[in-house]
Amino acid sequence: MTTAPAQNEHLVWSLEKLTDHQRATRFVMQFQKTLCVYSGPVQQLYTNYEIIVPEDNARKLLILPNPYAFHDTFNHIPEAACKQTGFLIMPDERGALLLHIPLKDGTSREVPLKVGLNAIRKRQRPEDPFLPVVTKGDLREFKKSQPALHLHRIVLPMLTKQSDMEKRGIQKVVEERLKPYLI
Repeated sequence: MTTAPAQNEHLVWSLEKLTDHQRATRFVMQFQKTLCVYSGPVQQLYTNYEIIVPEDNARKLLILPNPYAFHDTFNHIPEAACKQTGFLIMPDERGALLLHIPLKDGTSREVPLKVGLNAIRKRQRPEDPFLPVVTKGDLREFKKSQPALHLHRIVLPMLTKQSDMEKRGIQKVVEERLKPYLI
């Protein structure tokens, strides 16, 4: 398989800056069925996609939306509605998933992913739920060769072109995919 055409570069994630490409690939692959992908250049949220490692370049990942599930792609999501959270998902030394949470005093804390996500969800407001997504560039290293996935979030109140029904649909699919990480 060759790399994606130039117009789809927003769906090509480079692993060049990561020390251990294979470890990073294995790490991100586990989120294929649980985290949605947002692409700012085309203002789309992909909820049904596949991650492919091209045979000719193991230092890239291709995010391929399911072409037969157009109803699983949400359009006209402005970049301003996709905000950085500062939260990172990372594996511990045994491979268990942790949520790295920055604190107001400049320090940070790492808790099991389920515990962290549930604590965040308990503090959310019903009109502005925590809807985590990933974007190009969110796969990075936290410490030498330790992959981490930065989380963004879709801010529903900032979606002005969507009906209330479509906003509920976005919320439902993001939350449904997160269920494996919730208590």
